Amino acid sequence: MGYMGRDVEVVSLDSDRCLVAACDSCGAVGSKEFDAVKVLPYTVGRFTARVALLEVLATSARPLLITVASANEIHPTTEGVLQGVKDELRELDCPDLPMTISSEKNMLTQQTGLGISVVGICNRASLRIGASRPGDGLYCLGLPKVGSEVSGPDDPEIIRAAYVLTLLASPGVHDIVPVGSRGIRAEADSLAAHLERRFEPESDVGLDLGKSAGPATCLIFTCTPELTPPDLSPLPCRKIGTI
Repeated sequence: MGYMGRDVEVVSLDSDRCLVAACDSCGAVGSKEFDAVKVLPYTVGRFTARVALLEVLATSARPLLITVASANEIHPTTEGVLQGVKDELRELDCPDLPMTISSEKNMLTQQTGLGISVVGICNRASLRIGASRPGDGLYCLGLPKVGSEVSGPDDPEIIRAAYVLTLLASPGVHDIVPVGSRGIRAEADSLAAHLERRFEPESDVGLDLGKSAGPATCLIFTCTPELTPPDLSPLPCRKIGTI
């Protein structure tokens, strides 16, 4: 599933424009009795919205709308989730993005569940999927983290929307792929496969390429071999191989 191996779907509107859709779900993470990882609903909202937004932004699409489907009561869980979603949108400078919301109104719940979808629009000529070229360098920005390893939405070692926008504006950068539960290696292999190439890792990457990156705490990007990647410090950025 997914367009060219990515965690998005692309639908043509006409010969020039397309819609890009992404979604993310989160379960058993929150402040309820049976949640496996204890965090505030606000944090659940921030990260779940961030994942879906990053997937859409990484294709060069502009978000048009967001949906929030909460499997919990409106107060206090969904209210906290929505505050997190709205703060994530403010950070992206789109606080007024149209939003539709659903919450559980019939049953008492003992575990947190959330699904968020984002739909964006993009000029087909600008769509940043399948833009990599044979011989491109492959870099990882941020660190793969999951669960309690993530200190919060402002963790200085994880990616945020601003980093994706910087990469999109950088000449010589081709594909940008947020990394989630599949890990860096799986995303790199998928990216290379759609070029009918193989991912060739560096001899000493210094990262666990198979580890889950949880709520998209890192991303990979390709660029022309001679390019020096933009300085995105203090976020860790390292070359992990070529395709």
